[in-house]
Amino acid sequence: MNNLKWWQKAVFYQIYPHSFADGNGDGISDFPGITAKLDYLQELGIDGIWLSPHYPSPFFDCGYDISDYTDVGPEYGTLVDFKHFLDEAHRRDMRVILDMVLNHTSDQHRWFRESRSSRDNPKRDWYIWQEGKNDGPPNNWDASFGGSAWEYDAVTRQYYYHFFFKEQPDLNWRNPEVKQAMWDAIRFWLDMGVDGFRLDAIGTVYEYPDLPDHPGRSLIELQQAGINAKTPEEYEQLEKGWQELFQYQVDLPEVHDLMKELRQLVNEYEDRVLVGETDDIRFYGRGDDELHLVFNFPLMRAEGPLSPAWIRANQKERLASLLPQAWPCNTLGNHDSPRVFSRYGDGKNDLARARLSLALILTLRGTPFLYNGEEIGMTDFYLTDPVLFRDNLSTMAYPLLINLLGKPPEEALQLAGRYGRDKCRTPMQWANSPNGGFCPANVTPWLPVNPNYAEGINVADQQIDPKCSLLNFYRRMLRARRTAPALINGDYTPLHENAEDYLAFLRTSPVDGQQCLIVLSYSEQALEIAFDLPGKQARLVFCSHAHRPQVESLNPLRLQPFEIYIAELT
Repeated sequence: MNNLKWWQKAVFYQIYPHSFADGNGDGISDFPGITAKLDYLQELGIDGIWLSPHYPSPFFDCGYDISDYTDVGPEYGTLVDFKHFLDEAHRRDMRVILDMVLNHTSDQHRWFRESRSSRDNPKRDWYIWQEGKNDGPPNNWDASFGGSAWEYDAVTRQYYYHFFFKEQPDLNWRNPEVKQAMWDAIRFWLDMGVDGFRLDAIGTVYEYPDLPDHPGRSLIELQQAGINAKTPEEYEQLEKGWQELFQYQVDLPEVHDLMKELRQLVNEYEDRVLVGETDDIRFYGRGDDELHLVFNFPLMRAEGPLSPAWIRANQKERLASLLPQAWPCNTLGNHDSPRVFSRYGDGKNDLARARLSLALILTLRGTPFLYNGEEIGMTDFYLTDPVLFRDNLSTMAYPLLINLLGKPPEEALQLAGRYGRDKCRTPMQWANSPNGGFCPANVTPWLPVNPNYAEGINVADQQIDPKCSLLNFYRRMLRARRTAPALINGDYTPLHENAEDYLAFLRTSPVDGQQCLIVLSYSEQALEIAFDLPGKQARLVFCSHAHRPQVESLNPLRLQPFEIYIAELT
């Protein structure tokens, strides 16, 4: 264990800063509120915090449109408040990594305001400006959030490029002045003591400079096909269509040279980490010269409840593809995806499956990332009035679904809510009290609180239920992970690879030889499983059901429905 870096041993917890803890009673989370909850995170068993964007922003894309890279959004507090939060996290042995958006800024950033002021402004080339063609945009590229990737500027009579919303113009990373300014911003936070960065949308930093037209279908055609898709084959065709559509805008080779340069910068500071929002293993480089971690996103792309077969196939492909020096990184949820409880439930055994999801992430090889609220079983919350949308993906989708695709308003509202991300960004539910204890009763939170806080989906109620609550299950499971080195540094060996109802594998520590057996039952029935492990006895590390002996034979191992079983083999 001693030869592992802190980020290899850590369990990370993502905080969405608008929705975590309101400290001043204005309906928006802030650093005083977040700092006051650090003891809660420490008791939960968290080692690292990933903080989604906390910078000044007009909030057109919920904080991912940054207007100043070296300050704190006033709704969150001040730089002094941030530094206090950082110091208090460190005092509790928790590391903090920040979201860093390299691809684009807000259109309200002073750099862009200067750039669009005139064609001869010194910052004109800090963004990507082009002449139009045939009375239209420079080419047929789409923005990933819909519409053309080019926005016409009437003042300077040119188009600027944006991969996301038009309010998020792309930086021109081929300009060395841009690179230097961004490196300065990164140093600003590293000098303050931040432990690293999660790099947003890293594959979009560069695009083909000669701007060729793409030969595929438009994004609106793919979106329409996506609404109607039902079979794996149709989803596969959608993925191919997306790759063809954005082939000149995403994952260009130059980005790897940029990541090598960033890694060298970060290496000047002791023990920092870079995490990429990508599943492309090429971003590991040689294993020591690009990013430290990239996400195993394919694991979370199952349609419906996770199955042992899906997980085994993912691990077989993923681990075989990694270089020996590359460290895996697993998650099942974040601020852009449906909540784990909703996404992988079956409508009948949702709580049991939520426990399995945590057990899976904590026992697979690699660094686990959790999302705030998962520990109490927060669910997706679909808004019933489009006026309440805060994610502009939903705001834009709603009229398009009605006017272009002919959907009835009720269905359009459901689809817009599903397409957007408000559903998984609702405020943290702290208590069975108005607004879920997130903010005072007489204050309207920035996004409505899921009313199921009154049904026990809140921290306060679950804290006083030490046996049955999901929160206390999380605490027990996180404690158990720390007691078994093999669960952190062990190799992964699958067992019983044709089993349909359960997942079984070994984690074997290369340091002290500790070997743990992990069995996760996905069955509604009791199971009886024989393991061919001659001479081995099982010493219990963790189980989700009571009354199991501390030491037992494995021939057979009897499991209750949806049981989680972890034992050291002796």
